[in-house]
Amino acid sequence: MLAVIRIFILGVFVVVAGVLGSLFCLLRPFHRNNTALAAHVFGSMHRVLGVKLEIRVPDTVKSGGPFVYVANHQNSWDIFTMSASLLPGTVTIGKKSLKWIPFFGQLYWLAGNILIDRKNSSRAHGTIGTAVSAIKKNALSIWMFPEGTRSYGRGLLPFKTGAFHTAVQAQVPVVPVCMSSTHEKIKLNRWNNGKIIIEMATPVNTDTYTRENVRPLIAKVYEQMLEKIAVLDEEASQSSV
Repeated sequence: MLAVIRIFILGVFVVVAGVLGSLFCLLRPFHRNNTALAAHVFGSMHRVLGVKLEIRVPDTVKSGGPFVYVANHQNSWDIFTMSASLLPGTVTIGKKSLKWIPFFGQLYWLAGNILIDRKNSSRAHGTIGTAVSAIKKNALSIWMFPEGTRSYGRGLLPFKTGAFHTAVQAQVPVVPVCMSSTHEKIKLNRWNNGKIIIEMATPVNTDTYTRENVRPLIAKVYEQMLEKIAVLDEEASQSSV
């Protein structure tokens, strides 16, 4: 019964937030802070899922930027958890098909996020140029999921290169964003689903890397995130005891 109530509340929320959010964005379409504002509204719904959320952002991130944020992507609950950590002046990169999801898709587009066509490799490569332009011309930070898909409990998947090429070409640091594991942790019929920790690392400089030499950067960030997620999982499990 609790699961039905939660699903109903979240369903109504998505419709209402999508409509009202889209109307708000029509007043200032593609504004630099639309995405963060909408993300925080969606992130506030973590309470409905029965989780406590702790977000850690170092001062170097709060006072710096622009950055390319790279985050682990676990499941569909990310929209109600990880989204709460987006900082102002940040947009995300998502599939072009998201635009056609009723209510949510229109808000996602009007908020100013960058849409890509994954089925068209030439356009996908062009997206890197679009992201680099957004960083350089508008001082926007870009949020990306380098795994390219949800992990669904398979651990941190191998990273694709797009986010790192973007950072290197834009000459901005990469900020790893790690969230403790939520797979099989969020159960809709359970009242208390424990604690989730989201932690941003200090920025990783990209000055010494080139377009032809991003693999060492990818390996460095991957290992850093893999270790941090393990630490956060242990801490989150201890706090739930």
